[in-house]
Amino acid sequence: MSETKGIAFLAELERIIDARLESASPEQSYTAKLARKGAVKVAQKVGEEGVELALAAAAEDGERVKSEAADLLYHLLLLLRVKGLRLEDAVAELERRHAEAARR
Repeated sequence: MSETKGIAFLAELERIIDARLESASPEQSYTAKLARKGAVKVAQKVGEEGVELALAAAAEDGERVKSEAADLLYHLLLLLRVKGLRLEDAVAELERRHAEAARR
């Protein structure tokens, strides 16, 4: 998979998350169910997935790391949406920091 195609899927995943938040019932959608529990619960999942990724990176094979990284990305995108943000907001912050560091 090309880097561009992979990055483009993150935007598609954001659209899927948006659709599930708008129309899916909590009984039918993990996304809707978790989001309805609130930002604290979603943030907790982000933390859990981050720890699982770190542990996998330290002790597991690449397949497990890939799986945990995917879980973390999904939950991060959901957390951003619950907080009224998008992936592009986080990317813009990275770009701002990079430009600031380049000026030093």
